[in-house]
Amino acid sequence: MKLRKTLFARATLLSLGGALALCMAAAVPLSAQAQTSAPTERQALDSVVAVVNDGVIMRSELDNRLAQIESQAQSRGESLPSRQQLEEQVLERMVLEEIQLQMARDANITIDDTELNRQVRSIAESNNMTLEEFADAVEADGMTLASVRENVRREMLIRQVQQRQVGRQVNVSDSEVDRYLSQQMGQADEEAVIQETRARHVLIELTPTRGEDQARAQAEEVRERLAQGEDFAKVAREMSDDDGSALNGGDLGWLRPGQTVPAFEEAMRGLAVNQISEPVRSQFGYHIIEVLDRRQQDVTQEAQREEVRQAIFQRRANQELETWQQQIRSQAFVDIRL
Repeated sequence: MKLRKTLFARATLLSLGGALALCMAAAVPLSAQAQTSAPTERQALDSVVAVVNDGVIMRSELDNRLAQIESQAQSRGESLPSRQQLEEQVLERMVLEEIQLQMARDANITIDDTELNRQVRSIAESNNMTLEEFADAVEADGMTLASVRENVRREMLIRQVQQRQVGRQVNVSDSEVDRYLSQQMGQADEEAVIQETRARHVLIELTPTRGEDQARAQAEEVRERLAQGEDFAKVAREMSDDDGSALNGGDLGWLRPGQTVPAFEEAMRGLAVNQISEPVRSQFGYHIIEVLDRRQQDVTQEAQREEVRQAIFQRRANQELETWQQQIRSQAFVDIRL
């Protein structure tokens, strides 16, 4: 069973809402990314094919990667260069990966299990699978979930190194965005208008010492105090467990669709301006919500500017990444033993 989506993206830096994501020019499917154990016979004959600073790349690792690429090419009906050329190209890619992983180690960059689990779950969801279904599919492809997790961890480490070394050095100014837009001759995009809601809330969390019934009772107490005319900001500062907004009287500012969890957004959407909700249950606990105002916001120009900013960022980051990779490769001690 072959999974439809790629295991992970890498090698090209993109700007996504201020963060960085990585994509691959030639995306490698899950079955081609995960590494399987080398056969016992191969392990017995294993040898070093490259020394990279204080690390090594083994023949079994290279053979596994070659087998994955050959399998992928065969399934797609694609041709490959000669075996020798392919070995040289793949080993060079592995050397560059090893250098970046060593940089992550030296910088004490780690990926904790929470981050890793979140990414693996995201991969499963991108394949329209639960985590259990994903594990079954991985095993059906002759792999283990543990090997997939380790590959994902490696990719995340490399991504963080690239973010630190390259992504943070690339800036796109407003004047560059303005200049790009002024050079465009096409017609402007259709108008895009969204409704923004300004709201505030009091959050009562569930904790080890505050169960479901207690949390709801406390939320109802808050609702009653507000109904009797107490100042919302005062009650929020006193009672809310959302530290970020409590200091500001519970004010969440202007919210756009999709910026809050579904239960909160649905309840907020059903309120009139200046109306206070009954206790609303979400994954975070119980909310008492008040809608302060609503407005229509034209985001056409904003969206265009962000799209242009990302395009400029991506082009520049690609150039910087290539230059940086050439630099770290030239500075590393590499002994190829093919």
